Amino acid sequence: MGAGLVLRDKQVVGGTIIEMVIWELSSPLSGCQHAYKYRLYCGTVDGTCMVRYDNERGKGDHKHLRGVEHPYEFKNIRSLIADFRRDVRMEAGI
Repeated sequence: MGAGLVLRDKQVVGGTIIEMVIWELSSPLSGCQHAYKYRLYCGTVDGTCMVRYDNERGKGDHKHLRGVEHPYEFKNIRSLIADFRRDVRMEAGI
């Protein structure tokens, strides 16, 4: 399975890490209707996860808000990033 990096960005704001990694795949993962693999994370430097969006083979698209997993409906990359940033503002105040 070939993959190309679409986005890799990491910022540390005070004691909070915000990292986004998105790959475009040659074919969709099992459980997904799109050809992207992504990991978007917001958490504290001590390892506490506040917001995480990701997709896993067989599990598909989902997000974690303060430890609770929720389904996520992937539309496109722009919406993914906007939704993640909205949740980061709501959950982490950043």
